[in-house]
Amino acid sequence: MIIKNELSEALLVSKTVTLPRLNRLSPSLESTALKIMEESGELAQAIGKLRGLSGERQRLEEEEAMQMVARELVDVAQTAVTMMFVLEEQYGIDLEGILKDHITKLRQKGYCD
Repeated sequence: MIIKNELSEALLVSKTVTLPRLNRLSPSLESTALKIMEESGELAQAIGKLRGLSGERQRLEEEEAMQMVARELVDVAQTAVTMMFVLEEQYGIDLEGILKDHITKLRQKGYCD
């Protein structure tokens, strides 16, 4: 995984995450959606351990909990990227176009420059 900070032409600061296509899996749209929900639940659980929320009895020190949060967040991101591959490969979706539209929408709403 490569993470780097970039400054685009419009001075938009962004984070680029490159995650691999998982070659030893045959994910479907449904299985990947379920996996995103599972990983999101694990992310929420990690945050609960930090804050003592959601009935979490085990409360972790902040540094340990934040490491757990970061690991779970990357799991969510990997699964989302896997779903992007599924959409492109199985359904012919143009993800680059959708990402461009998404950034345009964010700019129009004033969320970024």
